Amino acid sequence: MLTATPAAGQGELAPPPAADSVPAVSGQVNLRGTVGIPRGGLRNNISGVGGGLHGYIGGWIGRRPLLVGLDLGILNYGRTTDQVPFSRTVGPRVPVEVSTNNNVVETHLSLRLQPRTGRLRPYVEGLAGFKYLFTRTTVGDDDFGNDELGDDIAESTNYDDFALSGGAGAGIDVRVYQQREPGKTLRAVDVHLGVQYLLGQEAEYLAEGDLTDENENGQLDRSELDVRRSRTTFLQPQFGVTFRLADTD
Repeated sequence: MLTATPAAGQGELAPPPAADSVPAVSGQVNLRGTVGIPRGGLRNNISGVGGGLHGYIGGWIGRRPLLVGLDLGILNYGRTTDQVPFSRTVGPRVPVEVSTNNNVVETHLSLRLQPRTGRLRPYVEGLAGFKYLFTRTTVGDDDFGNDELGDDIAESTNYDDFALSGGAGAGIDVRVYQQREPGKTLRAVDVHLGVQYLLGQEAEYLAEGDLTDENENGQLDRSELDVRRSRTTFLQPQFGVTFRLADTD
């Protein structure tokens, strides 16, 4: 009588993991560079285009291909830097660097329609939120010829305003990496290509180089500020990377 020994099954391949052992994709995080192209009246008031960074975090609603997320970003649309004496008393013996930046912070809620899985995942989204426009000047050490960055001595927000904002976006995520091992939080990595068109209500702001002490009284009076006003609409092409995440609990 023949009997099977345990060694008889040692050469068999292990069965693939059960489908329910692989965590489902539950959300995604996105980081991207943005070009801010002013439109409408904003285009007439500021020169050139802006640039910045945006981030997104969102989760799917149930089993539907629908994401709810938060989209945050900052755009810089102007920068000036001058080397000036620390004071009239000290003169040019102690120079400092004075930098003025014109920025827009964008905060939006996003409702996005996009497939959970697949190598190519196109999407469309609607966005609603606000923009914070501000001009800020910082005074820092001027390290001539040194590799170290100077420390900020002082800073001031010269002008700021808020504007409600909303619009639409579209794009595609192209998968370049997929995690095969179950139990890992990171399930896939995508290259991201997209564009957003964000309308903005009217707001007041300063353009690049609009800070000049014309009467030389040592302070910036309201009458000396060339305050611009228009709708705050940007067309924003974007390129970045998306990380698809899964629950591991």
